[in-house]
Amino acid sequence: MSQTFDDPTCLFCRIGRREIPAKIAFENEHVLAFHDVAPKAPTHVLVIPKVHVAALSGTTAADAEALGACLAAVAEIARTLGLSSYRVVANDGPDAGQSVFHLHFHLMGGRSFAWPPG
Repeated sequence: MSQTFDDPTCLFCRIGRREIPAKIAFENEHVLAFHDVAPKAPTHVLVIPKVHVAALSGTTAADAEALGACLAAVAEIARTLGLSSYRVVANDGPDAGQSVFHLHFHLMGGRSFAWPPG
């Protein structure tokens, strides 16, 4: 992965650089999380690493710390928001529904979810 929020055209990097406003839910040295502007559940938070990588398929074992930090943040955010049950989704590529090409995890809760999801 590259430097912190360094892609000049990436929507999520621009949010991370505070060029675009967002309702921040959580932040630490590795992760930024913010509420989705088009939520698919009563609670819908996007959790992103502060380093830019386009998709989960672009990661390697060297990215384990950043990926682990994202998932640890998901659990902390869920506890903070009082979610006893939730879904975590990472879309990889356009056929999977990825529309912003900065790796991100959707934390969704506050309603029941069906399976299979799509």
